[in-house]
This record gives sequence, C-alpha cells and structure tokens, in this order.
Amino acid sequence: MHRRFLSRRSRTSLSVVTTAGIAAALLAASVAPAGAGTESAPDRRKPTVVLVHGAFADSTSWNGVVKQLRQEGYPVVAAATPLRGLSSDAAYVRELLAGVDGPVVLAGHSYGGSVITNAARGADNVKALVYIAAFIPDRGESALELAAKYPGSTLGEALRPVPVTLPDGSQGADLYIEQGKFPHQFAADVPENTAALMAVTQRPVSGAALEEDSSEPAWKSIPSWALVATEDLNIPPRTQSFMAERADAHTVEVRASHAVSVSRPDDVARIIERAARSVR
Repeated sequence: MHRRFLSRRSRTSLSVVTTAGIAAALLAASVAPAGAGTESAPDRRKPTVVLVHGAFADSTSWNGVVKQLRQEGYPVVAAATPLRGLSSDAAYVRELLAGVDGPVVLAGHSYGGSVITNAARGADNVKALVYIAAFIPDRGESALELAAKYPGSTLGEALRPVPVTLPDGSQGADLYIEQGKFPHQFAADVPENTAALMAVTQRPVSGAALEEDSSEPAWKSIPSWALVATEDLNIPPRTQSFMAERADAHTVEVRASHAVSVSRPDDVARIIERAARSVR
C-alpha cells in the first residue's frame, strides 16, 4: 500500500512538473525576440501592406511576396478580388481598407492596378500605391483599351470565353486563358509545374470588368511606385512605362513575365518596401 501511495504521489508530482515545464516553455516562446523565428512578428509601427491580385490569378500569387514582407515585420493582407466589375471590385477593396487600422500601402497586379486606382479614392489611410505589371488608368480608360494602346499583347489570342448568366439575368462572359497557352502567355519564367498549377486554378475575370471605364484616379493625389515587367505578354511593357510615367510613379524595370510576383517575389517586395519606407 505504501509503495502504491508513493507511486501515485510520484505520478502526481511528475504531472505537475511536466505541466509547469510546458507552461514555462510557452511563456518563453511568447516573449522570444522577433528575430528568433523565420518570420518577424508584425510591427504595428509599419504600414499594413494590402495586396490586390488581378485577372487569371488569386491571392496565392502573392505568396512569395507575403513571405518577404512578413520577414521584414510588415502586417500584410491579401484581398480576394471578385473580378466581376471594376466599380464593384473597387468598392469591395475599399470596404476591406476601412477595416485596416493605421496607414496602408496598397499594391495591385495587372487588372488589380485598375482596382486600387479606384479603391484608394476617398480611403484616407492609403498613403502609397504600388503597381506591379499593372494597369494605371486615367479617368474614362478601361483595361481593354489600355492593353491595346501599344502593340505587344498576345492575350486576346489565348483567351477562352465562357458564357455565364449574371445575377440580374442578363448574359455575360467569363474569360479564362486556355490552360495549354497559360504558361507561355502568363508565366513564361515560372517553373513549368508551378505554371501548370496556376493555369488550372486561375480565376476568371468578367469581360465587363475589363471593359468598364475607370473613375477619377487616386494616383493623382497619392504617391505611386511602379514595376514594369519587360517580358510581359499581357500588358505590353511600353504601355506599362507610359502609364507609370504619366502617373509620375517611381519606376523600376524587371526582366520578368506578367507573373512577376511569382517569378521575382524579391523584386516585387523590394519596391513595396520602398513605398512603405516613405510613409510617415
């Protein structure tokens, strides 16, 4: 009996010690320095970076960029853009921005550039705009119009329209890039297996979204940065440079395909950080 009693007491003591040890370990982890892990804890003194993807992509197209920004301590939000219409997409992102505390650096890729141009208007917390191989429209311009401004885009030849019924009962079309053409058209410098997965998981954009005219652009009152992808087959590099110069954007050129956020995430994160460092 005495031995059994000691055994129970030993087990109880062991349990207490183990529990205390786990608690101590958790406490130590909670106060570990930010640099102790592979990513820094978000630094609330830094602006939040909000990322807006474009057509034929989704939020995961920013994954490499998100990793870099988080390592530098930036809070990051990647929006899931509906891709249904420019004004409605912009309204959706504007509501997301309203839920972010503190200053924001707003970045958009491709058609996402049109979205941020409209979403940032009236969003007082947006302090910088960053365009990544993106449309930078002026008032009254559509993505479709800008894509055709200078030669070089082969996107039209790669598209596959799918008829859809819109919520109001009218007929429209969702646009996809044909899967077999996607790697060359969209992601020529992305590893083949990754590009094939991107082709399968691409998000369609409505034809109406690409045809809708932009409203008064936020870049006229908010400082802008632009990355021009010089091997882009969706938005011709000449068009990207024209739009960036017109917006008086701080511009860099990167030899990359349209999927530059996937193939060159370091370069994309670098220009976003430059914009972020300008925010006071």
